[in-house]
Amino acid sequence: MTNRTLLIVGAGGHGKAVAEAVLLDGQWRRIVFIDDRWPELQQCAGWPVVAKVSGLAEIASNVQGAIAAIGNNAMREQCLEAIISARIPLVSVIHPTAFVSPSARIGAGTAVMAMAMIGTDAVIGMAAIVNANATVDHDASLDDFAHLGVGVHLAGGVRIKTRAWLEAGCSAGYGVVVRENAVLGPGTVLVAGK
Repeated sequence: MTNRTLLIVGAGGHGKAVAEAVLLDGQWRRIVFIDDRWPELQQCAGWPVVAKVSGLAEIASNVQGAIAAIGNNAMREQCLEAIISARIPLVSVIHPTAFVSPSARIGAGTAVMAMAMIGTDAVIGMAAIVNANATVDHDASLDDFAHLGVGVHLAGGVRIKTRAWLEAGCSAGYGVVVRENAVLGPGTVLVAGK
């Protein structure tokens, strides 16, 4: 086990899930959170909340990596910009129960959660979320800041564009393209050409 400390931006539900994945992976010894509810919020998942997002640069020298763990795509993008401005290395977190094909590409700052599956030649952009039990099959792609909710299933060749959010239980058939900034409600079924 290393002595490294990971900064998680966002002390909500997704932040807690990311922290759990980090600890199960064993590559980080400590976690600190920042969240705009600080100083009222002092702790998340047993780890300290140490500042608001505006204080990120002040703690940069005390951490070795960071991930923005906020479900809201636009807010996650803003937090990612703050991490980059503070010159903290972006970290991707992959839950140890997830399967990621050796030929898949995962962008910096991305979270791949429990039991997710990323298939052959899939491409996941920067700061995307592939939530628990989600499937990104062969040759499918998520652009930067895209978000797959729990149990979303993408068939081969599907393209999810920047900041699109597919909520829990959505499914997309072969070759579907989801437009930038789209928000698709729970259980939406997408078929190419419709």
